[in-house]
Amino acid sequence: MEVARTLRRRSAAMLEPWGITPHESRALRVIGTHEPTRLGVVAQHLRIAPRSVTDVVDSLESRELVTREPDPEDRRATRVRLTAQGRSLLTDLDRERRADQEAYFAGLSDRDRAALTRILRRLVAED
Repeated sequence: MEVARTLRRRSAAMLEPWGITPHESRALRVIGTHEPTRLGVVAQHLRIAPRSVTDVVDSLESRELVTREPDPEDRRATRVRLTAQGRSLLTDLDRERRADQEAYFAGLSDRDRAALTRILRRLVAED
């Protein structure tokens, strides 16, 4: 739990210069991975209620990081996708996140990192 808390704190601190929250960062990543995608899909991946994802997307849209569009397959649904600015930000965030994780885990040997990766992947697969 302490490692998870430390990683969350480090992640939040890393995001501060961009004025983005961890939740918004995760939403950008989900949207970028599945775009264009419906808001319900974003909510599923973030494990939040669909009405809650609307607030997150509203915030991202107000900063021109994402844009909404009608779903051509369902007139009642809305899809969301990254803007060029959102894609650029996501690239920057991913680069910074990788660098921070490298720094955090730098004290582990390659063998220890491989073992930790294997164990964590197994736990995730069992979830």
